[in-house]
Amino acid sequence: MADSSFLPLSRADLEQTGISQPDFVYVSGDAYVDHPSFGSTIICRLLQRHGYSVALLCQPDWNDPDSVTVYGEPRLGFLVSSGNMDSMVNHYTVAGKRRGKDAYSPGGRIGCRPDRAVIVYCNLIRKTYKKTPAIIGGIEASLRRLGHYDYWSDKVRRSILLDSGADLISYGMGEHSILEIAEALRSGISVQDITYIDGTVYKTRSEEDIYDAVRLPDFETIRTDKAAYAKSFGIQHANTDPFRAKRLYEAYDGKLFVVQNPPSKPLTTREMDDIYALPYTRRYHPSYEKDGGIPALQEVLYSLTSNRGCYGDCSFCAITFHEGRIVQTRSHESILAEARQYLKEPQFKGYIHDVGGPTAEFRAPACAKQLKEGACPHRRCLTPKPCPNLKVDHRDYLSLLKKLRSLPGVKKVFVRSGIRFDYLMADKDRTFLRELCAHHVSGQLRVAPEHISDNVLKLMGKPTVDVYDAFVKEFEKTNEKLGMDQYIVPYLMSSHPGSTLEDAVALAEYVRDLGYMPEQVQDFYPTPGTVSTCMYYTGLDPLTMKPVYVARAPHEKAMQRALIQYRKPENYDLVKEALLRTGRQDLIGFGPTCLIPPRKMAGPGGGGHAKPGGGHSGGRDKSRRTGAEVRRSGTEARRSGTEARRSGTEVRHSGADSGTKRTGSRRTGADSNRSGGGAGRNGADSNRSGGGSGRNGADSKRSGGGAGRNGADSGHRGHRGKGRKHMGS
Repeated sequence: MADSSFLPLSRADLEQTGISQPDFVYVSGDAYVDHPSFGSTIICRLLQRHGYSVALLCQPDWNDPDSVTVYGEPRLGFLVSSGNMDSMVNHYTVAGKRRGKDAYSPGGRIGCRPDRAVIVYCNLIRKTYKKTPAIIGGIEASLRRLGHYDYWSDKVRRSILLDSGADLISYGMGEHSILEIAEALRSGISVQDITYIDGTVYKTRSEEDIYDAVRLPDFETIRTDKAAYAKSFGIQHANTDPFRAKRLYEAYDGKLFVVQNPPSKPLTTREMDDIYALPYTRRYHPSYEKDGGIPALQEVLYSLTSNRGCYGDCSFCAITFHEGRIVQTRSHESILAEARQYLKEPQFKGYIHDVGGPTAEFRAPACAKQLKEGACPHRRCLTPKPCPNLKVDHRDYLSLLKKLRSLPGVKKVFVRSGIRFDYLMADKDRTFLRELCAHHVSGQLRVAPEHISDNVLKLMGKPTVDVYDAFVKEFEKTNEKLGMDQYIVPYLMSSHPGSTLEDAVALAEYVRDLGYMPEQVQDFYPTPGTVSTCMYYTGLDPLTMKPVYVARAPHEKAMQRALIQYRKPENYDLVKEALLRTGRQDLIGFGPTCLIPPRKMAGPGGGGHAKPGGGHSGGRDKSRRTGAEVRRSGTEARRSGTEARRSGTEVRHSGADSGTKRTGSRRTGADSNRSGGGAGRNGADSNRSGGGSGRNGADSKRSGGGAGRNGADSGHRGHRGKGRKHMGS
């Protein structure tokens, strides 16, 4: 007998509700997890709350046309999403190797969804249901809504709306648009006439019906002209704000037009509270128990989403394109109510693993004018220097953390979705840093300097390295005053556009001076919807149209990555070649500033290289050695994210990777380009955009850790995080 607390997952489940024909059938590349970190669940629960019947069709067999007919034809339409992650990021590393696990499938099994899932599912639907409305959304559709560079085929592809055969795209965070679409269909409006809803993309053959719009370079032009592509992307980037954005459209053969309406307006706090108060079971469907459950749930089971959107605007993060730059927040009361639900669960051990979003401490728009006039189209809020109008204030977030840790039964509240250290340093009041170190760090604090060469950091949209160095000193000083033994784990990225081999050597020297070899290294992953991906493809910065150096050759990319981990014996030949190419023979030898010895010398430990004398310690405080190896009292203590040693006691936090929640993007087995930030991390190989909202386990671009908070597919930074981007959300 089906559990009626879950949405229908089979024909039998649907019939048990007394409904023979659902209003919508939601087709998803993810297994069904009834948790607000999963976009499909948010959209389905929201529709249900507004009186629509929805049946879920999760991971159908794409080789069997009958797999999409189990419910028959839905009354209003099909909704289609790849899931919390882009299917290509879910399947392949940046090197093109097939991944071994899929955190969003039963038991982590790979192969439960096809490549380019949205296109495949929609084409499958169209074989049987020629005219039934099909609406696509989620991270995969959202970031491919117009002509886009596709890393996996190394070419510019058409809008996914055309290749899928769908009628509409609900892009970005889709709660507003999906309800408007549903109401239009219910009222009898033809799907071809739904051309007026913000947050949607439609197609038409009538250019004269497109009003108040900017025409982008034609698809045939951007497919062959990289400068035209960069120009088109720059226009799109300047029109991601819901208050300022113009309607955009793109022509195909001069006869067919794909039209992007302006983004949906941000959710109000009341609207966000209502969404997170929907009747989620917070569990995966019982039918998956026999397979070992859905791994991605563990990343977010006891994590709290407090915000979405991010004005950090990292170039490698897709959060700007998916969630937008205007921060939206839940109320303290809503978040505390969710935390109190944890206290009723026997599995809860008293540890809240995260409170955040694409960027944890963002609890309001960057400045007062953003909710009236929107974010500035050609100016970043934090870089190269914080804007004079930026409101820097940690008090609301700190108040929330204090309330949570004061709940009876809560032992510890961690912050793992990622903080912006430059935002923290802009706050003259160090109270938040002190409280963070004293109460909310599990032995390690993960932050994302990404690189140390200022020319690379500028292209990344990150602060200069001196800001990071100042933060590290403040962190160490604060912990010393508190008598605490805690460390910073920096995320670093190799081969980002702008990074030359000389820049990579400089980064290796910086790592040498820190005295440890970082384990968290991400080779830049060109995912759709990011400024950095446009740079990678075109060799131009679309925001300035200036040339950018790009390391595209796999061998050079391998050298850049190897330099960051120069102590690994398997990297020796690559490191030596890079040093010889850059004329840095001075770094080959036995002196304290050398990276490698002149030849390989067999021997235990030390990365396989003999190190007479002082080794490679360099000159910096070794208390910064985090992530890889921390030598203390002659003993090597490995802190692998899930274990934090404090006061001689090892506290295991439900298998949650300390600090992995950033895209949102982020981990759960994927290569996160770090989008995310935080909850925004929607599972994409997010190049850490921190974040992102998404954390959903993907190679999240650090828009985050954890599996997709904000119900979004992460955003590939966005994708840091892990997954927080949903179907339309």
